[in-house]
Amino acid sequence: MTSITEIANDVFRICTYVPEANIQFNQFLVRDEQPLLFHTGHKRLFAQVRGAVATLIDPASLRWIGFSHMEADECGGLAEWQRLAPASTALCSVIGKRIGVDDFIALRPARAMTDGETLATGRYRFRFLHTPQLPHGWDAGLLFEETQGVLFCSDLLHQNGDLEALTGNDVVGRFRQTLTDNRESPVPGYMPYTSRTGVTLARLAQLEPKVLATMHGSTFVGDGQRALTDAATMMREVLG
Repeated sequence: MTSITEIANDVFRICTYVPEANIQFNQFLVRDEQPLLFHTGHKRLFAQVRGAVATLIDPASLRWIGFSHMEADECGGLAEWQRLAPASTALCSVIGKRIGVDDFIALRPARAMTDGETLATGRYRFRFLHTPQLPHGWDAGLLFEETQGVLFCSDLLHQNGDLEALTGNDVVGRFRQTLTDNRESPVPGYMPYTSRTGVTLARLAQLEPKVLATMHGSTFVGDGQRALTDAATMMREVLG
């Protein structure tokens, strides 16, 4: 079942829990003059996500489709969304555009965003942050909505389970458990720790986000700077 929760003004978390994987897949819709969707979801979830989006906006009016990196849950449904929304354009990193977004998945050329570049959708303003290998992939990047302090985190702060939509509790502890579980699972190395990880997390913390919108698990509302600083310490301990 797919649920919808408003996590900030005009920012909606669209969540589908998949029991066999014990994981939530979250997309985030920003309702504005130029609507923006962050994460498309898998192709197989397209009908469910489209139905949820249709309760908030006309899906055909979607203008921007953003994602962190090339992966099925990030952008697997991109072509389906672009067929539905004829004016929609994918947003990705310069590396992402070069290594395959245009060739493999997009129906139209993507807009490649450079580090620090901003995009206004009407009332809201997004800054693109190139974050190589965080959460993973050299093409990885995140979006920060500056007017409300919402950081779209992709897999960062991943929490397994069927969890509440919003929390002010310890998401870093849940994230630690996920990283520990994945280290013992058939997919070790899910999130690498590199020489840039700590620096990148410190940069994200300096944004002082108020909302951390993660793809898997609860959205954190509160002191995002502290949560990201704690995450950096934990990741160094667990992964470094």
